Amino acid sequence: MSRRYFLSTVGAVGAFAALSKFTGLAGVLMPAGNHYATGNSAAAGNLIAEGNAIVNGNANDRTAKAKGIKKVTKTDAEWKQILTPDQYSVAREKGTERPFSSPLNDIHEQGIFECVACELPVFSSKAKFDSGTGWPSFYEPIDKECVQEVVDKSLFETRTEVLCARCDSHLGHVFEDGPKPTGLRYCMNGVALKFVNRES
Repeated sequence: MSRRYFLSTVGAVGAFAALSKFTGLAGVLMPAGNHYATGNSAAAGNLIAEGNAIVNGNANDRTAKAKGIKKVTKTDAEWKQILTPDQYSVAREKGTERPFSSPLNDIHEQGIFECVACELPVFSSKAKFDSGTGWPSFYEPIDKECVQEVVDKSLFETRTEVLCARCDSHLGHVFEDGPKPTGLRYCMNGVALKFVNRES
């Protein structure tokens, strides 16, 4: 093997190795699909997931994080120490309180309704109305990013479940038979809410 041929071969191998290392680095700096995932993996596409994966492109999950709503996660034992048995049954086990049993039905003062588990403001008394159903009802949340809406097929019909965006507590369901201006009825369990009077 001539000296000239040997040097050219060594140079080619070195260039190939450097190129391979650069390509691998590029893959780290700019991964395919532009993902960012911490905890569970995000699905393909421009999704951001931290802790829990975004399922079926849930827009509420993305916007809630964009608005700075930090998730609250506790064990069942910790929730049971914080909540009463009735609150735990509804908020953490997706139960339903008896209609006309909540004192919040008779609340007419100006104020805010918070999630009973984590105290995130979810509804305003300004959007509260008497639906005649026996459950506290609102035509809109205080901010769309404060609640998550997910498909609920637990009964014979498909419904839309409403969860607290911070701690995933079950609040109730939303139906498309409400008053103007939204035409929506957020039918909430009073035991899953806490009223904070804001009258001056």
